[in-house]
Amino acid sequence: MSRRSIPLLRQLWTLPSFNLTPTRSVTYMPRPGDGAPRAVTLIPGDGIGPLVAGAVEQVMEAMHAPLYFERYEVHGDMERVPEKVIQSIKKNKVCLKGGLATPMGGGVSSLNVQLRRELDLYASLVNCFNLPGLPTRHQDVDIVVIRENTEGEYSGLEHEVVRGVVESLKLITKFCSERIAKYAFEYAYLNNRKKVTAVHKANIMKLADGLFLESCREVSTKYPGIKYNEIIVDNCCMQLVSKPEQFDVMVTPNLYGNLVANTAAGIAGGTGVMPGGNVGADHAVFEQGASAGNVGNENLVEQKKANPVALLLSSAMMLRHLQFPSFADRLELLWNGLYRMESTVRRTLEELVLLKKSLMQS
Repeated sequence: MSRRSIPLLRQLWTLPSFNLTPTRSVTYMPRPGDGAPRAVTLIPGDGIGPLVAGAVEQVMEAMHAPLYFERYEVHGDMERVPEKVIQSIKKNKVCLKGGLATPMGGGVSSLNVQLRRELDLYASLVNCFNLPGLPTRHQDVDIVVIRENTEGEYSGLEHEVVRGVVESLKLITKFCSERIAKYAFEYAYLNNRKKVTAVHKANIMKLADGLFLESCREVSTKYPGIKYNEIIVDNCCMQLVSKPEQFDVMVTPNLYGNLVANTAAGIAGGTGVMPGGNVGADHAVFEQGASAGNVGNENLVEQKKANPVALLLSSAMMLRHLQFPSFADRLELLWNGLYRMESTVRRTLEELVLLKKSLMQS
């Protein structure tokens, strides 16, 4: 073996990320009974959903995580989410969901939107960050996109005025704008984040997005320790692809948040690795943070090459939500370690290939 490869192999087996014991001191003191297994509603969904949901089930079983799944088959071409599924989520308070494909056009409404409205899941959160060992164009990316989930362009208020003319209404309210702004600033405060950026198009939609900005500004005055700024959505997209490290927490109306979250996910490593969730006052649904391009990808389904990391990391968010922090830590440390190992193995193999070529030429 070449001397050049020995340090690399040593690095592979001495990676600090493979110490899967959390270094945090014992600060979490559970109440009696907190370790009782919790029921979680599971919706595998469409496309790659059953593949990645199956991977999560296997990992949770191997970890002996204190939860069990109530599994329901729901598909995007259904007219409505079955009532028994809604009742299960209301009973369990928590759901883990794969992607649901929404048919283009036609009269079938999005089941994702139905779920958010039925359960009042007003805040969508997507965490886009660099995973160790996953090469990307930009480094130091750690963006949290918090999106208003119940109104805006996704209100579904559309009608045909006359033949050939369709009107779609964008609904923005003071109540929902203040609610999502409070959630964004509270998230930043509790997670030691330094800045909240409001994304808007108030230069054109002066009343609707103007109301959203007004609400964000009012809430920002209650959090003097957190920097607040604003950015127009088109400039935001340009800044995201050029200098994403400047962003911290972003709060947006409904449609902009969908676009910004998927863009940020692509920058940070891809939609297959970014976790997310939807939360309201009483219920939470955890799912892949950004799903553009892979939920309905039949090639991934046929080849069974779906990446389960996004849903696994969303499961870690869910475990924290259920107050099982040590299980969440173990799950996140495991995937950080595996990505670091893959990166080191790749570099080692590249070195060995170069060594082989040099030996063959000498």
